[in-house]
Amino acid sequence: MHHASDILLTLFVVFVAAQIGAEIAQRLRLPGVVGEIAAGCVVGPSLLGWITPEQILPGTPLDVLAEIGVVLLLFSVGLETRLEDLKKVGKVAFLVGVLGVLIPFAMGGVWAHGSGFAWGKSLFIAAAFVATSAGITARVLQELGALQRVESKVILGAAVIDDILAMLLLGVVVSLQDGGGFDLANLLVVLGSAVGFIVLVGLGGARVMRWNSTWLEKPHSAHSPLAIVLAICLGLAWLSTLLGLAAIIGAFLAGMIASETRQQHTLEKQTQPLLALLTPFFFVITGSKIDLAQLGSGEAVLMLAMVTVIAIVSKLAGGWLGSLALGRRSAVIVGFGMVPRGEVGVVVASLGLAAGVFSDRIYAIIVAMSLLTAMVTPPVLAWLLKRYPVPQEMPDH
Repeated sequence: MHHASDILLTLFVVFVAAQIGAEIAQRLRLPGVVGEIAAGCVVGPSLLGWITPEQILPGTPLDVLAEIGVVLLLFSVGLETRLEDLKKVGKVAFLVGVLGVLIPFAMGGVWAHGSGFAWGKSLFIAAAFVATSAGITARVLQELGALQRVESKVILGAAVIDDILAMLLLGVVVSLQDGGGFDLANLLVVLGSAVGFIVLVGLGGARVMRWNSTWLEKPHSAHSPLAIVLAICLGLAWLSTLLGLAAIIGAFLAGMIASETRQQHTLEKQTQPLLALLTPFFFVITGSKIDLAQLGSGEAVLMLAMVTVIAIVSKLAGGWLGSLALGRRSAVIVGFGMVPRGEVGVVVASLGLAAGVFSDRIYAIIVAMSLLTAMVTPPVLAWLLKRYPVPQEMPDH
C-alpha cells in the first residue's frame, strides 16, 4: 500500500508541475510544452529532487505513462492528417527527411572527431544529432491549430522518413563499436520491413477505412469507435517497436487511418481528455532526465553551447534546403520544425552510456542538447507561424 501511495504522490507532483509550468509559459506567450519541460527540470533530480533517477528508469510507472502520453499525442496528430494531404508533399518531405539526417550526422561527426574522439565514438555521438522528435513539434503545431498548413504536413512526413534513416544509422554505428563492420544485407532487410510496414498500413488501412468504417459502430457502447481505434493505435505502436521504429510512428499511422472514417471529428473530441491527462507526463519526464551537476564547469557549458548550435544549424539547414520548393518563408518554418531532438536524443545518449561509449559528462551534454533544442524550438516556431499566418499551398510543378 505504501508503494502505491508513493506512486500516486509522484503522479500528483508531476501532473501539477506540468499544469503550473504550462500556465506560466502561456502567460509569457510561450507554448505550454516549454513550461512542461522546464517544470521537469525543476522537480527532477537536478533541482528539487521530487522525482528521483530511479523513478524515471525504463519500465517504471512514470516512464510508461510518458510513453503512452506521446503515443496518444501522435495518434491525435494523425487524426488531423489525411493521407491525400501527405501524398501532395511526399517529394518535399522525403528530401527534408534525407537532408535532415545527412547534414546533422556529418556535422556532428566532424565536430566530435575534431574534439578528440576516435571515429567510432564520433559516429555514435553524431547519431544523437540525427533524429527529430516529432512529439514536441507536433504539440506546438497542435496548440497553434497549424496542423493543416502545408509546412506541418511536410514536417510530419519528413519525421517518419527521419526516424527510419536514424534507426539505420544507429544500427551501423552500434555495430562499429567493436571494431567490426556492419551487415549490409541485414540493414536492407530492416529498411525493407520498415518501409513495407508504413506503406502497407498507411495505404491499405486508409483505403479500408475510406471504403467502409461503419463496423466501428457495430458494438453497442457509444465509445466503441474510440475504443477500437485506440486498440489499433496500441497494436501498431507495438508493431513499430518490433521493426525497430519508434512507437509514435505506428501511433501516427493509426491516427491517419482513423482520419479517413466518418467518425473523425467525434474521435478528435473524445481523445482530448486523454491528451490532457497523459501527454504532460511525457514532457515533464523529458525535462527531468537532465543532470545539471555534470554541466557545472565552464568547459562543459562551452561544449554544450557548441553542440547545441551545431544541432540547431544542421537540422535547420537540412530542413530549409529540402523544402525550398515551398518558398523561403515556409522553408524556414520547416527547418525549425525539424530541430527538436527531445526523447530521441536522450535514447541515443542512454545507449551510448550503457555501451561504455560516452562518459557521464558527454551523456549529460547530449541529453542537455536534446532538451535545449526541445525548449528553444517551440517559441521560435510559434513566432514564425504567427508571423506568416496564411497557409502556404504547394506550388504546381
